[in-house]
Amino acid sequence: MDEVILVDDHSHDHTSELATQLGIEHVIRHEKNLGYGGNQKTCYNAALKLNADIVIMLHPDYQYTPRLITAMASVIADGVYLTVIGSRILGRGALKGGMPRYKYAANRMLTFVQNLLLRQKLSEYHTGFRAYHSSVLKAIDYNSNSDDFIFDNEVIAQIFHKGFEIAEITCPTKYFEEASSINLKRSMVYGFGVLNVSLRYFLHHAGLLKWNRLK
Repeated sequence: MDEVILVDDHSHDHTSELATQLGIEHVIRHEKNLGYGGNQKTCYNAALKLNADIVIMLHPDYQYTPRLITAMASVIADGVYLTVIGSRILGRGALKGGMPRYKYAANRMLTFVQNLLLRQKLSEYHTGFRAYHSSVLKAIDYNSNSDDFIFDNEVIAQIFHKGFEIAEITCPTKYFEEASSINLKRSMVYGFGVLNVSLRYFLHHAGLLKWNRLK
C-alpha cells in the first residue's frame, strides 16, 4: 500500500490545509521552521514509524517529475539496488530544462571533487529526488546530521560508509521563476559545506580524523 507523507515546515502558504483538502492522510506541520534537513528527518522518521519498505523523497517544487517514482521504487523492490537517485546530469536534462549555466558548472565541479574524495562515480550529489530501502535509513544515523541543506550530502556519505551502492536514473528537470532555489550566498555556503563533508569522509577513511557522523 502506498502512503503519502507531507511535512509543512511552518510555511505561510496554507500548505497543510490544502494537503488535507486533497485527502493526504499523513500531514505534519512544524510549529517552527526546522530547516531543510530538519524537515527530512521528520519525513523519514514518520515513514519508518509507518513501517515503510521503500521511502521516496521528492522536492515539492515541480522541478522533478513524479512519474519516475514507480521506476525508482521498482529498482529497490526488485532487489537491484537499495538506494536510487534521480540525476539531472545524466543525459542532457539539466541544461535542457533550464538549469542556469553557473549552477551546472558548480554542480559538475563539486561532483568531480566529491567523487575523488569519496572514491565513487556518481553523476551528481545534489538532486532532490531520492529513494531508499528502509534498511538503508535504519543503518545510518541521519538524525545526527545538519538541519540545513548539507543534510543530503551527509546522508550520501553515511550510505557509502555503510557499504551500500547508489543507483542513478536519468531525470528531466524544469527551472522556472516559482520553483524554489537558494540564493548565491547560500549556494556558496552550501558549496563549502559539501567540500567539508567530502574532506571529513576522506580523512575518516584514511584514519587521520574521526568523524562522528560515520558510525
